[in-house]
Amino acid sequence: MAVEEGEIAWFSPDPRGIIPLDSFHIPHGLRRSLRKNSFEVRVNTAFEAVICACGERAETWISPEIARSYLNLHELGFAHSVETWRENQLVGGLYGVSVYGAFFGESMFHRVADASKVALVALVERLREREFRLLDTQYTTPHLRSFGAVEIPRAKYMRLLKQALALECQFD
Repeated sequence: MAVEEGEIAWFSPDPRGIIPLDSFHIPHGLRRSLRKNSFEVRVNTAFEAVICACGERAETWISPEIARSYLNLHELGFAHSVETWRENQLVGGLYGVSVYGAFFGESMFHRVADASKVALVALVERLREREFRLLDTQYTTPHLRSFGAVEIPRAKYMRLLKQALALECQFD
């Protein structure tokens, strides 16, 4: 993450935030929104636009150097975006890094209510279909906890990570 004056720092929180894929929870209000099917979900069609939108906040850890690094990871096939579109306009999404059976969620944004939430649901569906084992959120927030995010101690996280890295999963 970019910290003071653009310096890049590495964070490894303990406890660590994850969303268990087997107990992912879709809040009731979001279920109604999903039934309306008012978003088109796309994958990896606007990665750069997603990372830019995620960085458009008063306070952000996404510096230009961080953005360039993730763009490079995307070009190498490791970083991915899940996007929500309405009337051919990008209205929400998320991005993260995929390594074997682990997906490391980095950031999300929305311009329309529920847009980033729909992207998260689509991400979890994709990870489940491809038999991923770990969805890492680094930290938890009230928003992520509403989907079932939990904090786990480093030792448990490292066991889950080791299991995930032993899998041959493909995000695309």
